[in-house]
Formats: sequence, C-alpha cells, structure tokens
Amino acid sequence: MTSLPTKTDRKLGLVIDLDTCVGCHACVISCKGWNTQNYGAPLSDMDAYGAEPDGTFLNRVHSFEVTRDAAPPMVVHFPKSCLHCDNAPCVTVCPTGASYKRSEDGIVLVNESACIGCGLCAWACPYGAREMDGAEKVMKKCTLCVDRIYNDNLPEEDREPACVRTCPAGARHFGDLSDPESDVSKLVAAREGFDLMPEQGTAPVNKYLPPRERDALDIPDLASLCDPAPEATGFLGWLDRALEKL
Repeated sequence: MTSLPTKTDRKLGLVIDLDTCVGCHACVISCKGWNTQNYGAPLSDMDAYGAEPDGTFLNRVHSFEVTRDAAPPMVVHFPKSCLHCDNAPCVTVCPTGASYKRSEDGIVLVNESACIGCGLCAWACPYGAREMDGAEKVMKKCTLCVDRIYNDNLPEEDREPACVRTCPAGARHFGDLSDPESDVSKLVAAREGFDLMPEQGTAPVNKYLPPRERDALDIPDLASLCDPAPEATGFLGWLDRALEKL
C-alpha cells in the first residue's frame, strides 16, 4: 500500500464560495477541456449522443433546494472535485503506488502508467471524487491543473486551475492553505469556511464558504406605483370602447 507524506511544504487547494456560485457549470466545461487536451490521457466521451452515453468529468456541480423554517427555500449550487486530503484514504489503499500525495505542495495525483484500474481508490474516497475512464481504464481525478500552475510559459494570471480562471462569478479561489497570511486562508477565517464531511477524518485541504442568509424579499405592489392611464377620447376612445364589447 502507498504511504502518505508526514508533512507537506505547502497545502495548495481551492476555496469555493457557495454564496457566490450560480451553478453555470463553466468550471465543469473548462476542467473537461483543459484536462482532455493537456495533462495525462484525455478524458473520454463515448457514445455521447447515443442511448448510453459515458464520459469522464473531474469536476461536477450539484444543485440542491434547501428548505428553511423562517424564510423561503433557497437553491445552493455545490461544486465538488478532489479535495486533496491530508489523510487521503485513496492513497493508502492503492496497491501499486499509482495514487500518491506530493510532499512539496500536498496535491494528490495518479500516475496513470502505474494504475491498474482496480478501483480501490474510488471505493475509499468518501466524496466520490474519482472516476474510472471508460476508454483508458485508469483512474482520473482533479490535479489542481498541476500542468498550469507551474507552467512558466503561461502568463502569470493563467497559472491557476482552469476552473478558477474561468469562473465568471468569482466563486472559486486558489492558494496555499497552510499559510495563514495567504488570501485563501484569510477568506476562510473571515467567512467561517468549513470542511466537507469532517467526520470522515480525511482532513480535506479544500474548503467551502457557507451561503449567507437570504431573507424574504419585500416586493411592493408595482401597479400601485403607476399612474392610471388617461381615458382616451375621440376616435381612439371610440375604438377602445368598441373593442371592450367584443
């Protein structure tokens, strides 16, 4: 079985703002596009327009309607991908060492050349963050776009995960969560960021920011704000009265 590093120099990860995410799926599409064209084997799409389509995605957005006692229901969009856990069970169950966590930045990756497609890591992950690629028969997962964030050939503003770069609502943030002075750490502290399913003991690096409370909207009677239309006279008045009788 594969062992985890005792410590990592950094903890690169995502902070996702559930208050800001609008569920547009731009992050899903950009993730699919970048990881199909660049790092590792392409993400497959099989029989895309047939009766039984099958494809691989590393990032998904789930939408939930949340009921509340003192306010109307609200919709929460919940993006989910690999959380690059400190105590990653997907790594420790891997029989070949294909799944591993890097000591330099804490990113969890898969060596596709060593993966035998046994699926043990998918069974061990409590977040459902791993997918077996139907064409390549190897396990796929979020890489935090490791081929972008260290790529000196890209402009500096592009050296972040594709999902973060693409998000039109600014709901996704990337940085070093081991540094209390980093922007992401300050954001987590200010907004009471939380771990997903902390009871699992996986210590995920990625954090979520809770949605803010939304009160019932006090919508005025718009009709009362409008002046009544003046009564038409002459030909238009006659036409209006004639049409009312039809």
